[in-house]
Amino acid sequence: MKTVAFIPVRGGSKSIPLKNIKFFCGKPLVYWSIKAAVETKVINEVVIATDSKQIEETVKSFNFDKVKIYQRDKANAEDTSSTESVLLEYISNKNISADTNFILIQATSPLLTNADLENGLKIFNNYDSVLSCVKSKRFIWSSKGESENYDYKNRPRRQDFDGFILENGAFYINKVKNIVENKNRLSGNIGISIMPEYTAVEIDEIEDWIVAESLMKRFVLKNKNSVKTIKLVVTDVDGVLTDAGMYYSENGDELKKFNTHDGMAFQLLREHGIKTGIVTSENTNIVANRAKKLKVDYLYQGKKHGGKLEVVKLMCETENITLGEVAYIGDDINCFELLSAVGFAACPSNALSKIKNINNIVHLEKKGGEGVFREFVSKILNA
Repeated sequence: MKTVAFIPVRGGSKSIPLKNIKFFCGKPLVYWSIKAAVETKVINEVVIATDSKQIEETVKSFNFDKVKIYQRDKANAEDTSSTESVLLEYISNKNISADTNFILIQATSPLLTNADLENGLKIFNNYDSVLSCVKSKRFIWSSKGESENYDYKNRPRRQDFDGFILENGAFYINKVKNIVENKNRLSGNIGISIMPEYTAVEIDEIEDWIVAESLMKRFVLKNKNSVKTIKLVVTDVDGVLTDAGMYYSENGDELKKFNTHDGMAFQLLREHGIKTGIVTSENTNIVANRAKKLKVDYLYQGKKHGGKLEVVKLMCETENITLGEVAYIGDDINCFELLSAVGFAACPSNALSKIKNINNIVHLEKKGGEGVFREFVSKILNA
């Protein structure tokens, strides 16, 4: 019995432009849904239905097996288009067999895993169709001031409250023949596949994005040792390779103090085949000369705030890697976006509080200029 996973990803998005390929926890958002489907052994084919050439190229860059691109009709990729319209379009155009198991997966549910899909398919054996849900223990009220799912006069304790079932939109499973006959993703005797409560979040607004990334790092990626997959190590200069002090000679020449131990760290990375880069908001000959002596692979100066993330993305394209395979150390607010996006982030002990509060960032013991880059590299190489 053939099983097809179908992931519709259109290019238009008003709230978050090109949302489906915006970086989420170091990779384009759609990557996570595709990964879950590809890692589900019983799924034979993963179809990405898109109207965007940019999305198509991004998906191809993942080099996943089992993945195929379907160019969806523009008429079924409008803001007002239903998901069912593109399902039926694909089934009709590709003459999909009526007895095929068909799984609709939403790219806006990146917390989905292959274990969730496998559980859903197991349940599907006893039902006509299945949808993913979470069990919530929230107390619901109507706009009329009436309690919907509990007796407020006898308020139950959370542990004694059964709660209710909430659709989380992660996936839906049905037979092709049922979808065609009912023009709907669900039909007949419907089964429910329960996922963890934290997966209730769907990414529609930028606020959802921030919450979802935090949940992803806490619950899904918590056991992932991303340090082991690092292929590129990038660092800031002032406050990391230096103590951030401003030194001037009697002639008015600006000076910077670097740490010898950090220099050895660059050599150790080269010996392990790991590329290196320096990205700084400053633009000085001092840094250029230091980078040359360290034999750094990439040097970008004069990059502030979001510019740092953009140049590291360029490095990734050149090296054919993802941000998840990048390690970065920084200390100030102009490092925030980059530190939030890479696979392994760290900061010196004297970094700003905003930097120290980034999810999953590693707090190092040394201060900037005291060999903190060497400490950072040791953690990577020891893994």
